[in-house]
Amino acid sequence: MLGNGRSIYNMDKKLNIGCGKDIRPKEEGWDNLDACDLPGVNIVHNLDNIPFPIKDNTYDYVECQMVLEHLKDWVKSLEEIWRISKPGAIINISVPFFASCYQWTDPTHRSAFTYHTWDYFTPNHTFEYYSKAKFNIKSRYIRYSWNRLLNFIPALIFNIIPTFYSRYLCFIFPSNALEVKLEAIKK
Repeated sequence: MLGNGRSIYNMDKKLNIGCGKDIRPKEEGWDNLDACDLPGVNIVHNLDNIPFPIKDNTYDYVECQMVLEHLKDWVKSLEEIWRISKPGAIINISVPFFASCYQWTDPTHRSAFTYHTWDYFTPNHTFEYYSKAKFNIKSRYIRYSWNRLLNFIPALIFNIIPTFYSRYLCFIFPSNALEVKLEAIKK
């Protein structure tokens, strides 16, 4: 559930960005976008090429898992995601946490993300003028481990004190990923 009784299952148009081999069913409203022309990918496009070949206000839900950190200018790509999203669309993003060993293991990663990176895209942030894309942050979750049992206690603690964790504990107890749910704000 996404809040307000909304579920991705009752949304008409959904986009799976950087899908690779994780192909979502077309009959459930999914489009699958990737830079590689793999079986099931119906939109072949390199996200570093702006604009995306998609009309404004197309999608109700956008899934973007472990993609943004690979892009030359992820802010411009996020602005494109905002452009192709309908007002109120949910954008579900997952990126490596800045202190994660996974962030720096992959030589194709170009950007790092913190718990507060997303604040810059909210309407009332001090530096909100850097981007035209505006979002409400619906949720943020620091994922400590991919193993559910190992994740439970640390993630519970780290998500209660995310700023303290990010400033003082993240290099002692490094997390794997940051999961963020955004809601597109459009006038």
